[in-house]
Amino acid sequence: MSSTSHLRSLNINNINPHVKEAKYAVRGELAVRSEEYRAKLAKGNAGLPFEKIISANIGNPQQLDQKPITFFRQVLSLLEYPPLLEHEDVLLNQLGYKSDVLERARWLLKTIGSVGAYSASPGAVGIKDSVARFIEERDGHPSDPKDIYLSAGASSGVNTLLHVICSSPNTGVLVPIPQYPLYTASLAVLDAKCVPYYLDESKGWGTDLEAIKTAYKKAVAEGTDVRAIVIINPGNPTGASLAEEDVKAVIEFAAQEKLVVMADEVYQTNVFIGKFHSFKGVLRNLQKEDPEKYKYVELASLHSVSKGMVGECGHRGGYFELVGFDPEVVEQIYKFVSISLCAPVIGQCLVELMVNPPKEGQPSYPLYKQEWDGIFSGLKKRATALYEAFQEMEGVECQVPQGSMYLFPTINLPAKAVEAAKKEGRSPDEFYAFRLLDATGVCVVPGAGFGQKENTLHFRTTFLAPGTEWVGRITKFHKDFMEEFR
Repeated sequence: MSSTSHLRSLNINNINPHVKEAKYAVRGELAVRSEEYRAKLAKGNAGLPFEKIISANIGNPQQLDQKPITFFRQVLSLLEYPPLLEHEDVLLNQLGYKSDVLERARWLLKTIGSVGAYSASPGAVGIKDSVARFIEERDGHPSDPKDIYLSAGASSGVNTLLHVICSSPNTGVLVPIPQYPLYTASLAVLDAKCVPYYLDESKGWGTDLEAIKTAYKKAVAEGTDVRAIVIINPGNPTGASLAEEDVKAVIEFAAQEKLVVMADEVYQTNVFIGKFHSFKGVLRNLQKEDPEKYKYVELASLHSVSKGMVGECGHRGGYFELVGFDPEVVEQIYKFVSISLCAPVIGQCLVELMVNPPKEGQPSYPLYKQEWDGIFSGLKKRATALYEAFQEMEGVECQVPQGSMYLFPTINLPAKAVEAAKKEGRSPDEFYAFRLLDATGVCVVPGAGFGQKENTLHFRTTFLAPGTEWVGRITKFHKDFMEEFR
C-alpha cells in the first residue's frame, strides 16, 4: 500500500477489480512507448534510429493520412455552421461545393434541427430511415427503422448489448480467438465469462464449426450459461472474410443452442477476395427456406463509420440492428441506450452519409467515386506489399489478405530470442514487437493481445500507413533480429 493511500478515498486496491482485470492491448504499453518516441521526434531528437513513428497498432485511418471523403466533410461543415447556406453562390462558385451537398445538408438540418441538440435516444428518425433503406438494398430483404439504434461507433453498441446479455458472473459469450480485445475487456469489466473458440489459421482464419461446438460443450459442462456468440466478419485481427457457408453454419448452430448472434460487420466494405455476406441477409434467406427452425434466432449486427473507405473514427458514428429479439428485452435495450441520452449527432449524420452516398448522375458522384476507389486500391496495394514482404521473411507465415485492414502473421522465433524475452519478463511476441518499435519506429501489437493458440506467436499490423517504405524497415529489422538470436 502506498504511503499516501490513506489521504484519498481511492487507491489501486479498492477500485473496481474488474476494471483492473480488463486488458486492451491495441493501446497498451507499446503504444505508450511509441507516443513517447513521437514526442521526442517532434522536439527534434536526433538520437533515435528513425525519423517517423508508424502507428500500425490501431485501425485509425486518418491518423495515417487516409484523406476524408470530400462530400462527407462538405456536408458536415454546413451542418456545423448552417449560416454558410445563405451564401450559396460562394459555396458553389468559389469553394467547389456541389448542389447535392447543399441539398443534403438542408435535408439533414430539417431532420435533426441542430447538431448541437440531443436527438431521440435510438437516433434521429430520418437517419434511421436511410440506414434501413441501405440494409434493404444490401440484403434484398426489408429492414424496419425501429429495429435500428444509432450508436457512438460500433464499440458503444457492443457495450450496450453485452450489458443486457451479461446477467451474472456465470454468463458466457463465445468469442473468436484471435479477437479484437474490446470483447474480452468488456466481458472482464462486466465480470462475465469469455468462452474462447479458435479460428482455423490453416484455412485463412475461417470459422471452424467443430471448434465452436467443442468450446460451447466444454463451457456448458463447466456450468457456464452460454448466451451469445460473437463473429467478426471481415475479421479483426485476422483479415479473414467468411464464405456464405460459414455464416450459415454459425446461424444454424445459434438456432439449435438458442444463442444471440453478435455480428461485428464494421469492415464490410474492406473485402479484397470474394464478397461480403451479411448475417442478416443469410438469416433472412434461411428463414425463407425453413421458417420454423430459424423463427426465433436473435441477431444483432453492427456497423460503423470508423473503418472502410470512410475512416472517420473520431466522429464516433455507428449503428446496430436488432432481429428476432423479445419485445420486452428490446424495451430494456431502449432504456439502456437512453441512459447515455443519444449518440453524437454529427456522428449520426455521418452514418447517414455513409449509407446514402452520392449516386451515379449526381454532381458529387465523380469525385466521391474517384476518392473511394483510390482509398480501396491503395489499401489493397499496401496489403499485398506487406504480404509479399512477409513471404520473404525467414520464419514468418502469413495468410493471403482477404479483407479488413490487418494482417496477422505467425512468427517463428529462434530459441535464443525466446530466452532473451523470458529474461525481460515478456512473451516472445511482445519482446519482438518492442525490439521492432525501438529499431524502426513501427508499432504493431503482439498476438498475445488478441489471444492465440498455445505455442504460437503472431503480431497484428494494419496496412493503413501511406507508401511502402516502412515495409522495407520491417524486413531489414527482421533479418537483423534473426541473425542476432541465431
